[in-house]
Amino acid sequence: MPLWQKANSLDEESTPRLRLTESPKDGTGQAARSGTWSLSCAGEALCQPATGAPVTALAGNSGARPRLQGCGETRWYHGSYTLSSLSGTVGRAGAFFRSERQKKGRIVFMSEHKTFYITTPIYYPSDKLHIGHSYTTVACDALARFKRMQGCDVMFLTGTDEHGQKIQDKAADAGVTPKEYVDRIVATVKDLWKLLDVSYDRFIRTTDDYHMESCQKIFTKLYEQGDIYKGEYIGHYCKPCESFWTDSQLVDGKCPDCGREVYDAHEEAYFFKTSKYADRLLKLYEENPQFIQPESRKNEMIAFIKQGLQDTCVSRTSVKWGIPVPFDPKHTMYVWVDALSNYISALGYGNETYHDYNKFWPADLHMVGKEILRFHTILWPAMLMALDLPLPKRVFGHGWLLMNGGKMSKSVGNVVDPVILCNRYGVDAIRYFLLREIPFGNDGMFTNEALINRINSDLANDLGNLLSRTVAMCEKYFGGTVHNVPGTEAIDTELETMINELTGKVTADMDKLTIPQALVEIFAVIQRANKYIDETAPWALAKDEANKARLESVLYHLCEALRVSGILLNAYLPSTAPKMMDQLGLSTADIDLSKAAYGVQETYTVHKGDALFPRIDVAKEIAHLKEED
Repeated sequence: MPLWQKANSLDEESTPRLRLTESPKDGTGQAARSGTWSLSCAGEALCQPATGAPVTALAGNSGARPRLQGCGETRWYHGSYTLSSLSGTVGRAGAFFRSERQKKGRIVFMSEHKTFYITTPIYYPSDKLHIGHSYTTVACDALARFKRMQGCDVMFLTGTDEHGQKIQDKAADAGVTPKEYVDRIVATVKDLWKLLDVSYDRFIRTTDDYHMESCQKIFTKLYEQGDIYKGEYIGHYCKPCESFWTDSQLVDGKCPDCGREVYDAHEEAYFFKTSKYADRLLKLYEENPQFIQPESRKNEMIAFIKQGLQDTCVSRTSVKWGIPVPFDPKHTMYVWVDALSNYISALGYGNETYHDYNKFWPADLHMVGKEILRFHTILWPAMLMALDLPLPKRVFGHGWLLMNGGKMSKSVGNVVDPVILCNRYGVDAIRYFLLREIPFGNDGMFTNEALINRINSDLANDLGNLLSRTVAMCEKYFGGTVHNVPGTEAIDTELETMINELTGKVTADMDKLTIPQALVEIFAVIQRANKYIDETAPWALAKDEANKARLESVLYHLCEALRVSGILLNAYLPSTAPKMMDQLGLSTADIDLSKAAYGVQETYTVHKGDALFPRIDVAKEIAHLKEED
């Protein structure tokens, strides 16, 4: 086994030393300041896993940044190195080196694949989740799936935030313990994500022992270094939002986030010195404009800080259902410090359950609802600054899914059950509606009419019709098998160009998190292919044997449009894409982003299948839904 593959399973303490060997010399016999260096470990060469070729390090001028080659990518690292004596140990996330002479600098071996760490918020299991929660999670799932298609090593984290006063009260009302209460709800959450084809890699519960261990270590560290102090909280508390507010922050005497009643709170508490980091947070926003997205939300955070950033209450004595403060157990941790820490505890920070922190942190993307963006872009980065840890690269605050003009809310009761929708219309139809209908970053409206019309227009009429018509014509005119016959007309070139440009457009949209626009681009190809049928009129071409080559070329173009669209749709419609491939005579192995270009598939042998999305009679369906209400 190549040593590179061994590295990921070795403990840092037990691994052999790694050294640079075959050091190039300059004219004086000293170690040269540039050249190619071989890496070895206990006499065994480091090899890349795919080919077994040696992994080498290429050094620049003295004081420049070394770079690794041969690991599937080239990546630069800061640091000053004495190259002739560079050594270190192999860790789970790669090889960490230091200069034995200078005692500083490191290189981290990357795997062949770039990493991508994406998180949903962890959901509050006070009741079953609704379609609004599904919206966030399906969006993250589409991004995670697309990154995997690009070859990234993805960590997709979701979970549940299970402590706090609301859970404590709900459990008491139900006559069960808080843990028994959340266990029941969490089971429904996992069932929902399974139903919606959510491909998460890790599910964290804040009641997990390893998470509580991490939180207690984090809290203690912040306290011991002076970033947490004991005081007295006098103010207001919103139980639904789990938020503390001062008099000046209330709007008409109510919670500024949800508009509901608050109650007076007066108790001993620990506080985190959020105010200490106000200037650093403003500098972060200025120097990293991509940190808060959409851009409009950044101004809200800047205004919040500039009005005077208050220290954050991080413990309660009146709530027993929470993680105890280890050095003062009559206190439990305020839910947001507990909840936010999940993003690193789930990777193994502060515990021995997982060992992925060095590999995946910092997060590439925290996806959250706009109502909790403040906690993720003020409190969370301030905590990480205090811990001297890297900050997440992006935090995206998406809008709300509205119903009857208001935000869906379990406590208000205006919610839509995604399980009922999936059972009636199909999982991929619901995924498509959420990803396509809602302007990402803005609020969007849910109505039954909008859902049914989107299913009919895009999925049944455009996509479903294109596939069924194409397959039927291939079978009717060529016995099901068509070959790559070059196009000869301008409309052929136009469709080919759209197909070839599609992956680049979708990739750019996914990178910008404009998910609905990515789907618009895919369906532009589908719609163009439908128009192409009308323009070429295959049924007319079939009447004359002299047009046989032209007819086969037309049908091949349609198959290619469907194949490439199907590859890209796999991130959004993971059940539909394989069905498309099956009718085209292909397999799931053909859902390969590297093959998403015109002309890659030389031959098709198609066979008819069931309709992807049967058309819905709108009037009858709306009448039925009204009867159900």
